[in-house]
Amino acid sequence: MPRCHALLLMLFAQVAIASPPASLDLVIASIDQGQFKQAETMIASALAQTSLAAETRTSLEFQRERMRRILIDFTLDADALKAAVRKRIPDLADAEFARWDALGLFEHQLIDGQQLYFNRSPSNLFRLSAEARARAKPAVVFNDGPMERANAHHREVRDAALAGHSSSVAPRHLEVTQSLTVNADAVPAGEMVRAWIPYPRALPGQQENIRLLGSEPPRHQLAPESAMQRTVYLEKPAVAGKPTVFSVSYALDVFARYVAVDADKVVAATITDDLAPYVAERAPHVLFTESIRLLSRQIVGTETNPWRITQKLYAAVDQIPWAGAREYSTITNISDYALHAGHADCGQQTLLLITLLRYNGIPARWQSGMVYSDGDYSNLHDWGQVYIAPYGWVPMDVTSGRLDSADAGIANFYLGGQDAYRIAFNDDYSRSLLPAKQHFRSETVDLQRGEAEWRGGNLYFDQWDYDFTWQVKPAAPEKP
Repeated sequence: MPRCHALLLMLFAQVAIASPPASLDLVIASIDQGQFKQAETMIASALAQTSLAAETRTSLEFQRERMRRILIDFTLDADALKAAVRKRIPDLADAEFARWDALGLFEHQLIDGQQLYFNRSPSNLFRLSAEARARAKPAVVFNDGPMERANAHHREVRDAALAGHSSSVAPRHLEVTQSLTVNADAVPAGEMVRAWIPYPRALPGQQENIRLLGSEPPRHQLAPESAMQRTVYLEKPAVAGKPTVFSVSYALDVFARYVAVDADKVVAATITDDLAPYVAERAPHVLFTESIRLLSRQIVGTETNPWRITQKLYAAVDQIPWAGAREYSTITNISDYALHAGHADCGQQTLLLITLLRYNGIPARWQSGMVYSDGDYSNLHDWGQVYIAPYGWVPMDVTSGRLDSADAGIANFYLGGQDAYRIAFNDDYSRSLLPAKQHFRSETVDLQRGEAEWRGGNLYFDQWDYDFTWQVKPAAPEKP
């Protein structure tokens, strides 16, 4: 914690209750340091001020909600964590556990003096430690998607793009039904439940021919194409003892993309008004902190070519191990978290890479949605795009990262390439929904599972579930 925040927290503990309310920054710092009781005292004192600005009041109320969400994610004490790990490593010794803990392999927070561990730490251990994987019985098998390994589709995309001199190739026709089911009695009977389900927007050369096939209930409100986090909005009254089910069905054509970038032809992009937002900071998750500046200098060195800088930054972020993530809404600055946590998931890696690229004056932006397969695999996923002149916007997926292929064009597929087994719901992060939510969002950054609320407040992820079903078919041939 910065020394100034530490001093402020000490001073706050010494002042009388009648002192002016603490600043929002001090409340956030207190929560990030695990001082929840102190933060709650600050929040309650501030909210008691009748003259408090509405925006500040809402922000403080969200910090109270953030503490609640953190405690949903961090549920394990040391004994519970050991017991979970011993299901795979029965002879785990306390000293071995302590050594792994000291190495940061178990994500934890000290909250009001109690060490609490992230509830996905037991499974994340085997992602982060080869030693732990070697000790596991039975052996750990990860349920990773088929696109995580070099395969025939990557070759299909690259060959088609190079042969046809087109960056959009190998289309697939996709039919989707996504549902959101609110738990029975999560909302009082008769109360109206409001739901937002993600819906794609047309992106020429990436996803086209989008058709809404139906919804439950049939009456719905489709956000305009301009919505960067587009949804279908639905309403339905709750019925006692029964779940409240919403769904949306649609069809579209999804294209793979592949851009063969020649570094010798790359020039620095002219930052137009359209590109300016994509080289700028955007609080709280894209900030040019001193840590970002230092890391960038270490990676980039004296390189000036935008593509070679991109390759260097991409390779560095790709080295961060993947691990299951805590909820994004609980993290103050996601790019900074990815830099220091020792692991990161797809959205965290992507935000870190976007931040580093923007700091170097290279436009970068967000995409996210769902990945799927010809089989039964699907998952939430985040990735991005980087603007490389004179090529334009080029795909990048740092989480898929370098593939296991001796062919450099395939190994580096995901910097410049994108498979046809993903649908984009979002072209930016943390953008307003249409119609707007009346209460806090469950996911303040992404939008893949959906959102739900009622008159009494937001419905968090422990109060509902989602489902995504799909069918991939060959795309219809283009008309002559």
